[in-house]
Amino acid sequence: MIHITSFANPRMAQAFVDYMAGQNIHLSLKPSQEQALYELWLEDDQFLNQVRQELDTFLQNPNDPRYLAASWQTGNTDAQFQYRNFLTWDYLKEQSGPLTIAVILLSIIVYLWVEMTDAREVLRYLAWPIGDQQSELWRWISPAFVHFSLSHIGFNLALWWFLAGQVERKLGTGKLFTILLVSALFSNWGQSLFSENNFGGLSGVVYALVSYVWLTGERNPESGVNVPRGLMIFSIIWLFFGYFDILGMHIANAAHTSGLIIGLLMGVWDNRHSFIKHQSSR
Repeated sequence: MIHITSFANPRMAQAFVDYMAGQNIHLSLKPSQEQALYELWLEDDQFLNQVRQELDTFLQNPNDPRYLAASWQTGNTDAQFQYRNFLTWDYLKEQSGPLTIAVILLSIIVYLWVEMTDAREVLRYLAWPIGDQQSELWRWISPAFVHFSLSHIGFNLALWWFLAGQVERKLGTGKLFTILLVSALFSNWGQSLFSENNFGGLSGVVYALVSYVWLTGERNPESGVNVPRGLMIFSIIWLFFGYFDILGMHIANAAHTSGLIIGLLMGVWDNRHSFIKHQSSR
């Protein structure tokens, strides 16, 4: 059997399978073992060229009525798909890596500590260093793991998992560790200029990941990491609202800005060859 392509949408995949069945070409539809995709396999390789030509046409307009008609004719308009359950521990592990999960668990543990005691008590041990605390090296990073509300930690960890998981799987744990370390240090330092040591949260690191992954995806699509442009635009708008106090809440604007900047700088450095190539081709 020959692997033809993979679809994220099983209904779309089934439509193409049904259409080819109408031409007496049998394709098998199987869920991928590694990703949330559906694979198309051709049983008879003598039809390979024809299938690829039809696939190119199909992808240009998968909503063409002839494909729906093919499903009606084959009796598969109500086909049952085994849609994957994404809210499972196995899926979370599959789409991330050890460092991604470790940061999530550490953040949750610190949040429970905050809930069981008091934020000020936790900050006594984990806040940004001031005075004679400079030698307590963990403090330069640890504010990133301190969250003060369920919505605060929930929003940050959801974006951390989505972004850090991509980086760790595609670019490696070492790259994610570097981004985490540098962005936490830089964003914590930036926020300390305005809030001394009374702050916390992973959002500076998240902003760094948003800008880094966005730029890397734009400059090097083959890397396999990307974020929707809408998320990048939303991040900028959220940053703008924060500075003008439109949201009516305390927001670590300096940490967000610092994270965004350091993420872009790291992205430019890691993708510098793509910029050089673009300039030389002009």
